[in-house]
Amino acid sequence: MAQITLVEAINLALAREMERDPAVVVLGQDVGVDGGVFRATLGLAARFGPERVIDTPLAEALIAGMSIGMAVEGLKPVAEIQFSGFAYTVIDQIINHAGRMRQRTRGRLSCPLVLRTPCGAGIHAPEHHSESPEAMFAHIPGIRVVYPSSPRRAYGLLLAAIRDPDPVLFLEPTRLYRLFKEDVADSGEALPLDVCFTLREGSDITLVTWGTMVPETLAAADELAEQGVSAEVVDVATLKPLDMETILASVARTGRCVVITEAARAGSFASEIAANLAEEGLLTLLAPAQRVTGYDVVVPFARLEHQYIPGRARIVAAAKKALAFG
Repeated sequence: MAQITLVEAINLALAREMERDPAVVVLGQDVGVDGGVFRATLGLAARFGPERVIDTPLAEALIAGMSIGMAVEGLKPVAEIQFSGFAYTVIDQIINHAGRMRQRTRGRLSCPLVLRTPCGAGIHAPEHHSESPEAMFAHIPGIRVVYPSSPRRAYGLLLAAIRDPDPVLFLEPTRLYRLFKEDVADSGEALPLDVCFTLREGSDITLVTWGTMVPETLAAADELAEQGVSAEVVDVATLKPLDMETILASVARTGRCVVITEAARAGSFASEIAANLAEEGLLTLLAPAQRVTGYDVVVPFARLEHQYIPGRARIVAAAKKALAFG
């Protein structure tokens, strides 16, 4: 077991699966010689060779199309898109082919690919390097959307994603890549997909979040605790399929909920969770579910991006608003 960062955990999981399964291949721009733009694939080319760690042209649609072809022919491609803002050109391939392959062939073929991409603001990058498009991808039938928030969960969830027989979009929180370290054992043990993780138990309010916003939400829970408020923190982790049962059970205990995402408000995945709460958990709610989100604007440049990202103060304020009811 070693103390490692989230990006090092990604690298560890990739190496573990490539060692375990010769069908696993890694491809993308600069993933080989340079080890990826954030060095998530550092050292893999030297260890596994250029046949399994493939530097591609700067062509995201080509990367996705190649990955689909590899997947249906028996390989397990793990493709990297350098930033989520460049992933929109792959949506054609993901919607029309990867997500439909099992249905289209009546189960004869599946498409076991993983599409990795860093996302989120906070690293002083241009706006198309800083977006949070999880809701857009969660709307696509036939794919999983996974968004880890710590080194340990990144390692276990990536192992599970690579082993999954269907396509997985694996979002990686850029701001958390090197923010903190955590003990991670290179055991090869995967974490379950399609379940939420309760990171902190509480009795007064449920805070639901994922990816980049988990550390801010835990900090808000600490601040609320200092004020006598017991907050439960739920990390969604797999957005699609959504483990709504865990969220509903938590809200049934606490009676109040705040959903936090860095993405823009309109059509956000926070809205999906709030709608599910209204449909399935209305009688357990003591107050309307609150949403804390980014704003409906393009992510601003470096000097203003931290004004865009929801912080601890906004989460605490939303929690107090929910607690003011009843």
